[in-house]
Amino acid sequence: MAGQTILVTGGAGFIGTHTVVQLLKEGFKVSIIDNLDNSVTEAVDRVKEVVGPQLSKNLEFNLGDLRNKDDLEKLFSRTKFDAVIHFAGLKAVGESVANPRRYFDNNLVGTINLYEVMAKYNCKKMVFSSSATVYGQPEKIPCVEDFNLMAMNPYGRTKLFLEEIARDIQKAEPEWSIILLRYFNPVGAHESGKLGEDPRGIPNNLMPYIQQVAVGRLPELNVYGHDYPTKDGSAVCSST
Repeated sequence: MAGQTILVTGGAGFIGTHTVVQLLKEGFKVSIIDNLDNSVTEAVDRVKEVVGPQLSKNLEFNLGDLRNKDDLEKLFSRTKFDAVIHFAGLKAVGESVANPRRYFDNNLVGTINLYEVMAKYNCKKMVFSSSATVYGQPEKIPCVEDFNLMAMNPYGRTKLFLEEIARDIQKAEPEWSIILLRYFNPVGAHESGKLGEDPRGIPNNLMPYIQQVAVGRLPELNVYGHDYPTKDGSAVCSST
């Protein structure tokens, strides 16, 4: 409802910034908490450019890490939040395989801390950014919501574990309202051209990688696979 205050974790990221723009345009007050692990404060400045000076008055940025409970305590002790949209988390499959402990620490510990502080301050509404990786390798596509859950990498497992934690919390305390939002890799940019996906370092997703090759920040795009049943042997992603 317009006028309410929403906390967006990871709000300086690709999906976070687009969500914050929409919330502000719908009349919400928004606080962002982000540790800038894979984003920059310039993205928040771009949000302000997009929504204009009047709506920007309803936006607050906080540099903080969910793994540090003090950062959350400071935020919740001074602001009454009506709900949380939780985007903060590491999300690279390959990196999670190489360094699973980093993913367990960041994704699991950070989210558990968030639940604890939310409960303490009686904020019990959350939209949790899960992932379609919880389906593993589905037998057919497109995925539907009731497919079996069988995450196949540490990143996917953190999302699946956190879904289970959400279910357990809601079962024990029915006053919680938690939405588990599953999606594949989103692509695109804001129509203004001021907001898009521009991760730190080498991108892990295809579209920002292609974009960086196009503008010369990366030298070439590697296409993997040579024995798929396609014309040139490379993989083709079906939309059917």
